[in-house]
Order: sequence, then structure tokens, then C-alpha cells
Amino acid sequence: MSVLFISAGLYHFINPKLYEKIIPPFFIPKKTINIGVGFLEVILGVGLLFKTTQTISAWGIIILLIAVFPSNLYMCMNQKASLGVPKVILYLRLPLQFLLIYWAYSNIV
Repeated sequence: MSVLFISAGLYHFINPKLYEKIIPPFFIPKKTINIGVGFLEVILGVGLLFKTTQTISAWGIIILLIAVFPSNLYMCMNQKASLGVPKVILYLRLPLQFLLIYWAYSNIV
């Protein structure tokens, strides 16, 4: 899980335009949100590696996954935000978010 979140977080900085396209228009400024989410993903991913920060990092990931869920919904509802990904994949991605939340929670208990 740590590698997943560190990698995803770094990609926010490698390809920021990709992430900015999927942020719903009512969330502004998009550039700042993208940087913040990327930074949090990296920090929380690193936090999972250490026993002393594992619990707080897992809770942080759960909160972050809930916070970014509107972007996943926006991708399903907006053609431009879908990035050309087939609808079926976008809709299958929604429950994946809940599996990631469960995975993070399993690091806590």
C-alpha cells in the first residue's frame, strides 16, 4: 500500500495536468489541490512504513480517499474528465475506492 500511495503521489507532480482535469470545477484552485493531494499521498505512504506512524497514516489515507471520491464521480459524469477511459472502467473504479479504504483500515486493526 505504501508503494501505491507514494507512486500515485509522485505522479501528481510528474503529470499535474492529468490530475487537474479530473478535479471537479467547484474545487479551486485546482493546481493547489493537486499539489496538496500529491504531497499527502507521498507523506502518508511513507508513514505506512513505520510502526510509530502507521495508524495515523492509515487514518489519513482513509480520509484522503473519501475526500477525493468526488473526483472519481466527476470522471464518470464528465466526458472531458474521463480522459478517454471507458465508462465501464470508470464505474468499476468506484468500488475500488472502498476496497482501498478497507485495506487502509486493515492496517489499523
